[in-house]
Amino acid sequence: MEQYKHEFIEFLENAGVLKFGDFTAKSGRKIPYFINAGDIKTGAQIQKLGEFYAKAYFEKLGKKQAVLYGPAYKGIPIAVSVSVALAQQGLDVPFFFNRKEEKDHGEGGVFVGYKPAENEEIVIVEDVITAGTAIRESMDILSSLNGVKVAAVFVMVDRKEKGKTEKSAMAEVGEEFGFPVYSVVDVYDIIEYLEENEANRENVERIKNYLSVNGAKE
Repeated sequence: MEQYKHEFIEFLENAGVLKFGDFTAKSGRKIPYFINAGDIKTGAQIQKLGEFYAKAYFEKLGKKQAVLYGPAYKGIPIAVSVSVALAQQGLDVPFFFNRKEEKDHGEGGVFVGYKPAENEEIVIVEDVITAGTAIRESMDILSSLNGVKVAAVFVMVDRKEKGKTEKSAMAEVGEEFGFPVYSVVDVYDIIEYLEENEANRENVERIKNYLSVNGAKE
């Protein structure tokens, strides 16, 4: 495993973003671990998170000039932190996010921040994809913008779970909408990280058992 991936997983665990236990995902599945960007609570943590996303952005998209979109609510601080991290590396990109409820006074509308123009490319930044539900919701919201194109999606972790078919939810989303979905790490990186410490044996076995049933066949 690359060193930055190890550092990222360690960061997620120390920040309380990566937890182990019994959880229910947005998809309704019972899962043995949980990724929650909502547990980022300090300036230093959100700064660090943005730097890891920015590293993945540069690796996959280079210096592409795109517009960052952070779906409410967890995607909002991610989009802000990634835009700051990219700017610090010489790539100044705009960002915007949505309201959960459309505003009917003031400037109105469902979006806050930059207003993408026709032919501009959007990069969605999310915390995680389990069944692809949240990304499909984002695509419905973004469909109100005329002439823009989603160039890619970035998430923290690829859970490597099957979606509606035997393929992974990330692969399904990419095929359905025609853009790549990238992750900083995947669940097998997490397993490799956990296996470095014998005390994590139970969590490793639970995740492996879960993947034996819900893991994607690719």
